Amino acid sequence: MNLQEEKDLENTVGVSARRFEESPFIERQDTSRMVRGVYAGRFFAVYNGEDPIQKYWTLRRKALMFDVPEKPIEISGPDAVPFLEKIFSRKIETMVEGRGYYAIACTDQGGIFMDGVIFKLDENRYRYVQADGPFETWLLAHSSSFKVKISDPYSRVLQIQGPSSIDIMKVASNGEINDDMKYFRSGFFDIGGQRLYVSRTGFTNELGFEIYCDKDSTDHIRLWDHLMASGEPFGMEVSSTRAMTIRRIEGGILGNITDIDTSMTPFGAGLGQFVDLGKGNFIGREALLTKDKKPLLFGLTCETETPASGSIIISNGDNVGHITAGVPSPTLGLGIGYARFLEPKNWPGSPVSICLPDKTVHPAKVVDLPFFDPEKKIVRGVDKSVP
Repeated sequence: MNLQEEKDLENTVGVSARRFEESPFIERQDTSRMVRGVYAGRFFAVYNGEDPIQKYWTLRRKALMFDVPEKPIEISGPDAVPFLEKIFSRKIETMVEGRGYYAIACTDQGGIFMDGVIFKLDENRYRYVQADGPFETWLLAHSSSFKVKISDPYSRVLQIQGPSSIDIMKVASNGEINDDMKYFRSGFFDIGGQRLYVSRTGFTNELGFEIYCDKDSTDHIRLWDHLMASGEPFGMEVSSTRAMTIRRIEGGILGNITDIDTSMTPFGAGLGQFVDLGKGNFIGREALLTKDKKPLLFGLTCETETPASGSIIISNGDNVGHITAGVPSPTLGLGIGYARFLEPKNWPGSPVSICLPDKTVHPAKVVDLPFFDPEKKIVRGVDKSVP
């Protein structure tokens, strides 16, 4: 879901299928042209023969459904709250049921180990929807002094994203889900005769929803068919995650391990607002107290070429950073990417150059993230204009 550039489609290897979880929806989307990736120990489609730019515009103008590999982990028990306060850098105690929080888990050195969204299902029961990485093992390793249960519900997630998603979910839920459901809110709803957890979140910065299945109680194929039937009148299509990758980079959504990792603090990633140093002790707090609070991660635009991962950023003849991921932006009409700098500086507005892996050099400009819609009017449903 993170690193998906054109070159990746040719840079593939064979792996044992037994090592990774197959999607319960595979029979509805498998084709001979599918190229799959592995994320959080799960297979997912990074390409399925489609035109990613056509899918991108369907996402921006109508809606797409994605079978995504993000992995929900359940944390429950009488010590769930103090345990989660130790794990995450933002305050969990004040969460109410039906509310989701973006939350970061740090290492003892203050680096980002994991990011994702946590939901409070009910008293002393939470689900954290993790990004890529071995987070369940991390939780187990830190749980010995707490009365908590860490479990994998084997929940597969479907995302319906795009401006038509509210209308689609109204039909799919027989009116239970409507415009009253705000951004980052969640709850249990009847979706085609199955009771499922749904959140108004996503990985595109378009208006959208995520639907969380349960391995033992969900009829996955019936759910897929019901959602497709609900979305058909609104032009919804199925897509691999290539269109999602373009939109998530435009929207400034960072990918764990790709754009952020244990060598970068939340401050360096521009995520300092999700660190509450005053809430009490949590893993990494002592280190973060002394870390530089200036960001190292910005956007970069290039009119002559698409930035590629690993491209070197040059300023005044010096190597000052690199590109973590790059895509063409159909909305902006130029190449964009994430620029990770070696040193903090007031980089936005600075003219720089990028040296691509093929050794060609192109002029570029550093910009703030996200690349457009900084007030998140699109994802909140305030801006309903169609590009």
